[in-house]
Amino acid sequence: MPKHAQAKPDIARRAAKDQEKGTALDAFNLEFAKDIAPDRPILIAGATASGKSALALALADRWGGQIINADALQVYDGWRLLTARPSAADEERCPHHLYGHVPFLGDYSVGAWLRDLAPLLRTGPRPIIVGGTGLYFRALTEGLAEIPPVPKPVRIVADEQSHAALLADLEQSDPVIYAKIDRQNRARVQRAWEVWRATGKPLSQWQAETPAPLLPLDQVAAFKLMADRDWLNELEVVPDRVALEISKRTNLVLLGMGAGPYADAQYLFAEDVLGYTRGHKPRHAKTYRDFRSELDRLQEERIAAFAEFKADVDTGAYPAAEHSVTIKDDEFDAFVLGLL
Repeated sequence: MPKHAQAKPDIARRAAKDQEKGTALDAFNLEFAKDIAPDRPILIAGATASGKSALALALADRWGGQIINADALQVYDGWRLLTARPSAADEERCPHHLYGHVPFLGDYSVGAWLRDLAPLLRTGPRPIIVGGTGLYFRALTEGLAEIPPVPKPVRIVADEQSHAALLADLEQSDPVIYAKIDRQNRARVQRAWEVWRATGKPLSQWQAETPAPLLPLDQVAAFKLMADRDWLNELEVVPDRVALEISKRTNLVLLGMGAGPYADAQYLFAEDVLGYTRGHKPRHAKTYRDFRSELDRLQEERIAAFAEFKADVDTGAYPAAEHSVTIKDDEFDAFVLGLL
C-alpha cells in the first residue's frame, strides 16, 4: 500500500463495522419478509458487497429454504474467494445449489443456468435465488428466447465484417431490432446479425416467440439490496496530483486507472493488458501482450488452411491412398453377399 495510505483507518476494523451493519440490515429485511407465503420463491438481487448472501442465509435459517446461485461468476469452481462465494461452513447450514458446479474453463450460458435451475424449482424446500447477474433474473422472470447456438463459421464471417456493414445488413434483415438496439454497441449489433445469418430468422422474431418464464415476477417475492460501500471508490482518468490530494483527504480505498501511482490499488481492462484492441489505445493503458496481431495471424492461417484443403479436394490430392481405410478381399466379398 502506498505510504500516504498508511494513515487510513484499518480496513479489517471497518469491515467488522460493515458486518455489524449487515446483521442489522438482515434483521430488518427478515422482519418485513415474515408474511411471505412459505412456498413463495424469493429472489434477492443487488450489487457486490450489499449483503445478498447473508440475507439469503438468514432467511433460510429462520424459515427454511434452499439457496440457489444466480451469479454468472460464482458458477465456476475456481473462483470462491474472488467472487465471494459462500464459505463451506455457510453451505453446511442449508442446501446450496449451482455454486462452483462448472469447470473453471468450461462454457456456460444463461440458457444452461435455466436448464440447471428448472428441476430445483420442482423439488425441495422453497428456493431462495440470490445473485448479481441481471440477465439471469430477467431470463428467469421474463423468459429466454430459445435461439440455437451460432456456428463458428458464421461468427468468423461476422468478425471480419465492419461495424457499418453489419448495421446495413441488420437494417434490411431485422428493422425491428435495428430500431431499438444500441447501434454503437458492436457486440449487440453483431449478435443480432449472427442470429439472422445462422437461423434465417430475425432476432426480433425469436424474441417475439419467447416461451413463458420459469418464475414470472408476480409469483415471487423480490428484493434488491443497495450496497453501503462507503469504504470503496474508483478513480478513472484523474490527474495524478488530484488523485493524491483526494487520497490524503478521504477514508475511501481508491482503485486507480489512469490516475497515477497514488491510488491504493491499480486496475486495467483485460482488453488493454492483453492487447485485444485495434487502433487507438487509451493514453493511460499499458499493453503487455499483442493478442490482436496473434488473432489476425491465426485468422490468416485459418483461411489459408481451408483454401489448401479445398484445392487438394479439387485436384484429387485429398484423399490419397494413405487417408483411406482398406478392407481384405474376403471381408469385402462377404459384405457384398450380405447386401444381396
